[in-house]
Amino acid sequence: MLGFSDFFPFWEQLTGKQREEIEKHAFLRTVEKGEIIHNGSNDCLGLLLVCSGQLRAYIVSEEGREITVYRLCERDICLLSASCMMQSIQFDITIEAEKDTQMWVIPPEIYRKVMETSAPAANYTNQIMGDRFSEVMWLLEQIMWKSFDKRLAGFLLEESGLEDSASLKMTHEKIANHMGTAREVVTRMLRYFQKEGLVKLTRGTVEILDFKGLHQLQDS
Repeated sequence: MLGFSDFFPFWEQLTGKQREEIEKHAFLRTVEKGEIIHNGSNDCLGLLLVCSGQLRAYIVSEEGREITVYRLCERDICLLSASCMMQSIQFDITIEAEKDTQMWVIPPEIYRKVMETSAPAANYTNQIMGDRFSEVMWLLEQIMWKSFDKRLAGFLLEESGLEDSASLKMTHEKIANHMGTAREVVTRMLRYFQKEGLVKLTRGTVEILDFKGLHQLQDS
């Protein structure tokens, strides 16, 4: 089981009282695949520390279209689930479990108290928040300036790395939800990829046949 020192490089710089506050109030939570953990800025769950499994953070448009902002895996920290402790941040994000996940949850009022009295904790928190918003900006740049075939190639390669498999158990609808587009767009492009020998399509599965070709397409 991962402890707090595995997540916080400043752990030893906290006072005994600060560490005790976190250890006393934090709790372990186990969620099943598909469970919604956090839904919007009005839901202030707390700081999430992922011990095992995988979470997906995504935003939903007014039309109901989803787009994945980032994934959270073992040893990752989610701050946006505790956005109420940072008054300047109003960011509606939904977090769901992509795999069965175990995580520590630190109540927002407890972590806020630690940040207010520990410069190392505040600095590290700001660093993580900066990294997350950099990911959001990178995603926006990809959507605005990169063609969909290159984005899809990159997504398939990323997914293969996460699953450590060339065979991806994903429907076209699920891929569309990750990428913020329509299922028909994904289907059309995947069929083109299949025609080019990059992938093989079967029901509910995309099998990567040509990793080199996808890398070349992504980087072209």
